[in-house]
Amino acid sequence: MDAARLPGTSGPEQIVAHVDMDCFYAACEQRREPALRGEPLVVGMGYENGTTHGAVATASYEAREYGVESAMAISEALERLPRKVEAVADPDLDVEDAGFYRPVDMDFYESVAADVREILHTEAEVVREVSIDEAYLDVTEQVAWETVESWAQDLKDTIESAVGVVASVGIAPTMSAAKVASDRDKPDGLVVVEPGTVREFFADLPVEDVHGVGPVTARELATLDIETAGDLAAADPELLAGRFGERGREIRRYARGEDERSVTPKGDPKSLSRESAFTEATTDSEAKCRQVRTLADAVADRAQRKGARYQTIGIKVVTPPFDVNTRARSLPGPVEEPDLVRRVALELLGEFDDDPVRKVGVRVSNLDFSAGEQANLDGFGGDAEPEATSDSSVADNSSARAKEQTEDGQAGLGTFVGNDGGSEAANGTVDDGTAASDTHVSLPPGQTTLADF
Repeated sequence: MDAARLPGTSGPEQIVAHVDMDCFYAACEQRREPALRGEPLVVGMGYENGTTHGAVATASYEAREYGVESAMAISEALERLPRKVEAVADPDLDVEDAGFYRPVDMDFYESVAADVREILHTEAEVVREVSIDEAYLDVTEQVAWETVESWAQDLKDTIESAVGVVASVGIAPTMSAAKVASDRDKPDGLVVVEPGTVREFFADLPVEDVHGVGPVTARELATLDIETAGDLAAADPELLAGRFGERGREIRRYARGEDERSVTPKGDPKSLSRESAFTEATTDSEAKCRQVRTLADAVADRAQRKGARYQTIGIKVVTPPFDVNTRARSLPGPVEEPDLVRRVALELLGEFDDDPVRKVGVRVSNLDFSAGEQANLDGFGGDAEPEATSDSSVADNSSARAKEQTEDGQAGLGTFVGNDGGSEAANGTVDDGTAASDTHVSLPPGQTTLADF
């Protein structure tokens, strides 16, 4: 079988589109500052203007020409691509071989992504959002294979003209092939893999391009003289099963164009959060409280807009150097009480009154999207002990290298997850195309301009 039909039917092959935004964070910054277009641009997580800490979240294609890669330490990126402002001041540096650096601004990126999602949901009845910058669309009932390329080009044009960012689109009869196709001609790519040609499309591609094959698996396959997707498709399934178990058979099927998964929308999020960093570590209690109040209001508003009630309220506090501490408190049942979110968050923050703090976050979890009655909070006071414990995890540029990297080269970002305090988790894409939800990172204290370099 060289293409997937709709599971359980004998109808025509499904038409799957994979939409992947090109260097999305960098593209958002270039939309905000048009003078950055065409310039080497690095967007850093855990990075603040003028500093050398943090890691590269993504780099524009111009910056990649200097060897800057996602998950690379900002200090290393600066060695390869100095800041413009430093090149201007240092006669030993060539300003032409320097670039611009910006801190991650997740709120802004999410607002841009929301505009893109609105277009996707208008253009397709079935959409599976797998991360902030990519989604699968099932357009089997809307578009014919004869016209799908024109449809995809119109979609790309609409996104660019209406939102100001560029998307690459892959079209194929399977999810795995559509994802690979969207990456083939980046940036601004459009690749259509028609039914009956999926195996041919994969044949000469490096084996690591096959869905489910990472660097470690690719190295193991190389020891079996399997270096291309074509080699994998022709391999003995029993040999692969003996080495990799059932996953060996699965990746062989993908290389052969055999993928019967259908595009299904994701479920409701498990938690909602916001996070913000200070320009430098502060012991100012009022500044910390003011930031937490703002974040609590934002999270409560987001929950209200999504129709979510919450049973757990938590905070995250990052202290120098990069120690992550989480605290949370559970309620008797799910509620929608913005004032309570603020009050509990501030009470939990009280433990850190005397500590220098780099970053704070607020989260609500144990979400309930039903329309049932709100829990009775009689007797719930502020004296209960927090349920969560401290995480002394280090989230600087050394740990950033361990985070997942997306297909576009955009580093996965830390995720504030878990029911009662949780931990930091990579926001990489998992095998079925889903991604960890509720990404949040540092928010800059103010909008940067080109003058800041």
